[in-house]
Order: sequence, then C-alpha cells, then structure tokens
Amino acid sequence: METKNTDLSSLKINRTEKQEYSSSNKKVIKVVAIIIMAAVVIIAGYLIVSPIMNPSIEVKLVEASLQSPSLSSTELIASGYVVAQRKAAVASKGTGRLVYLGVVEGDKVKKGEVIARLENSDIKAQLEAAEANLELSKSGLKNVEDTYKREKALFKSGLASQADLDASEANYKQVLASIDLAKANVNAAKVAMEYTIIRAPFDGTVLTKDADVGEIVAPFGASVNSKGAVVTIADMSSLQVEADVSESNIEKISPNQSCEIVLDAYPDYNYPAYVSKIVPTADRTKATVMVKVAFKKYDSRVLPEMSAKVMFLTKSGKQNVTNQKPVLTVPNTAVANRDGNQVVFMVKNGKAIQLPVSVGRKLGDYLEIRSGIVNGDQVIANVTEKIKNGMKVEVK
Repeated sequence: METKNTDLSSLKINRTEKQEYSSSNKKVIKVVAIIIMAAVVIIAGYLIVSPIMNPSIEVKLVEASLQSPSLSSTELIASGYVVAQRKAAVASKGTGRLVYLGVVEGDKVKKGEVIARLENSDIKAQLEAAEANLELSKSGLKNVEDTYKREKALFKSGLASQADLDASEANYKQVLASIDLAKANVNAAKVAMEYTIIRAPFDGTVLTKDADVGEIVAPFGASVNSKGAVVTIADMSSLQVEADVSESNIEKISPNQSCEIVLDAYPDYNYPAYVSKIVPTADRTKATVMVKVAFKKYDSRVLPEMSAKVMFLTKSGKQNVTNQKPVLTVPNTAVANRDGNQVVFMVKNGKAIQLPVSVGRKLGDYLEIRSGIVNGDQVIANVTEKIKNGMKVEVK
C-alpha cells in the first residue's frame, strides 16, 4: 500500500524553533525589566536629590494693613471697646403688665420723660379711695375743733368739768390723727402710682428695647416669664474706650497722655484722645490693667460696644497728633532691595513671586507702601537673601 512508503519524518516536532522563540521572549522581558528598574531608580533618585538640590524655604505671611501715620510716635498699642460711662437698664419698681411703651431703639430721651407705663387701674382706685377718705376726715375736723374750743372756754369759766374737756380734746386729736393717716394713705397710693410710670433717669439715647407691650414687668425680673428692664439707655456724650493693657506695659501709660483711637469699623479714620483714667486694680486672670481713654472729639459714627485700637503716643509725638488719613503699611522686614528696586514677595502656587513696590515713610517697625499692593494682600513677613523670585517656599 502507498502508506507504507510515506515519509514519517515529516511528522517530527521542530523543537529548535520553539527553543529559539522562548529564548527571544526571555530577552525581551529581561530588557523591559531592566528599563523599568532603571526608571524606578531614576525617579527615586530625583525624589531624594531634588529637595537637596532645590530645597523649599519655610516662610511666614503678613497682611498689608492700614496704619495711622502717628505709628512712628506710638509708645504702645492696645485693643478695647467703646463703652458708655453713663448707661442704665431702666426698670420699674412696681410689678404689672406693660400697657404703654413710647420709645424705640435710637430715640433720644430727656431726664424725667415718661418712657413706659404699667397697668395701674387697681392702684388708681386705691388712690381715689384714699383721697375720698381724706376729704371725709377733713369734713369732721371743723365740728370737733369748735367743740373743743367751746369746752375749753366753759372749763375756764367753771361751767364744764375736766372730764368734758378731756373727752373733747381726745376727740379732736383723734380726728387730726385720722387726717394724718388719710394723708399718708394718699401719699402711699401716689408713690405706688408713680412706680407704674417709668421715666428716663437722665438725658440719653435708647440702645435696646427689652420688653414689649403686654409683657409682665417686675423688679429684678422676679419670675421666669417677667422682664426686669424695659429699655436700656446710654448717655452718648460719655463714650470712652476701655482698653486692657498688660501689667508689664502699664508703666508706659500716664494720666492725660495723648492717644489716637482707630475704630475697627472705620480703619481709615482716627480720633484724637487722651488717657482719662487708669483703673487702680488688675485683672488677675488676664494680667492686665484697664485704661479708660476719652475722646477729645467724635461724631455719630462712634457707637457703644464697637471694637477699637488705642495708640498711646510718646511725649515727643503728642504735638504731632493730627487727623491724618491712615496709610498702607507692611513690616520693614517684608521689603527687600533687588537690583536697586524695592520689592515684596507674595506666595502663589507654592512659589515666591516678586512684586515691585513704591515705599514712603518709615513708621516705627513698619514701612509705608504707596503702590504695588493693596490693603489685605499677604506678603512674606521676613525677606532674606535666600528668597528669590520663583523659588519654592512653604508657608508655616
């Protein structure tokens, strides 16, 4: 048969090609592995060497802010609040329902002016009854007085006995006593009536309204649902700034020392002032002494409880106190000289960015900035020679 003559060698597996293919794959894998290892080594080396070759510098930022030109003559700066030295929570001595309230916040009142009134119909009835009783007592006075005088005359002439005179005198004195008692009852009712009328204790301005018509008003807020005060008023001509000064700095303060007050609400305006009083006691919890600073003059923008800064001026600087407009400043250390130009550095995307600025006067530890940055911009607080434009920095 023909199958017997078939060459069976053609069916043999070619193991040489397979070995060559396997060897080629191993070489490719080995090359790829070497490339990956080299890349890992390069990246690791970069991560290790880069911070050493190009290290970032830690910096602190400071905000450009408005300062008074008197800063150069400032001995000390302290923070405080505007406080009315004459202030009262006006309340009633009586207890009752509030039926009338004649003022609202911001109203000006005069001393003795009726601010509010409590329900007083019961007290009014008591007053009317006391007055009627007084009139009744007075009506019988004329009769008993005439009787007493007649008995005295009869007794002198011997026509009346001592007992008759004594009885007439006792009756007369009893009527006088009843009249005095009736007068006292009338006065007591008038006082109780006055307790229901709430008046302004001094000229001032209403700061807050503490009760509304229909609410119960009681002295000291006697119950949970009652109000103690009806309104709070203050004498706006008695405004001062109360500032806390550290015990270690109190020796720098003296009575009548010239100052400048800058309200946080109006940082572009300052008010001339002076030390009115150094309170003769310290706060042990804060290690501070309260200093009261009085305005030399102020306007309607100054309101109680506003926060303020007080600049206590040196003796040499008090003659220069004028109402100058505050200027933009940064610390002296924030400005550097680069190639003959005055510059500051801001931080953007982790890098120091150099900005040229125009500088003006030196104000103590601060420097006036006329252009280049604006109020509120944050710049590097302490610029050294190491800080260059575009270099990496890390903000503390």
